[in-house]
Amino acid sequence: MRVMHDAPQAPPAPVGRGPLADDPHGLILLAHGARDPAWAAPFERVAAAVRAARPQTPVALAFLEFMTPDLPTAGAALAAAGCRAVTVLPLFLGVGGHVRKDLPRLLDGLRARFPAVTWHLAPAIGEDARLLAAMTAIALDALSPPPGAGDATGG
Repeated sequence: MRVMHDAPQAPPAPVGRGPLADDPHGLILLAHGARDPAWAAPFERVAAAVRAARPQTPVALAFLEFMTPDLPTAGAALAAAGCRAVTVLPLFLGVGGHVRKDLPRLLDGLRARFPAVTWHLAPAIGEDARLLAAMTAIALDALSPPPGAGDATGG
């Protein structure tokens, strides 16, 4: 796992609002990261939508590489906010080396630093049938000609 500290950095995402007594379970949405800050925009929208739907739940957006905050920093923020349990949801389409090797190692580090917190690694989002169905629907829609496209033969 390579982390570049001189790459453009996304601003740290808020971890949530409201009293933790109602929901001491936090959520970290973990994306890969990229050098281009604009790459994070869809993930920031997902985090904002989750926060809006669950305003009492601390939610952090973290990145594996290139962007901040990283998983240890986001995990420390949720632990400091009083979370007793944190679920890490990898926003990865596939299960490669990062999900199989890097994430368990990073979670072991969080478990060692914050033993009072229960850390759970959820399956990668790409493994969820709902996301696969949405991707299939979008792919099928891409095959439909746009309204007013006329004859598809090009003649």
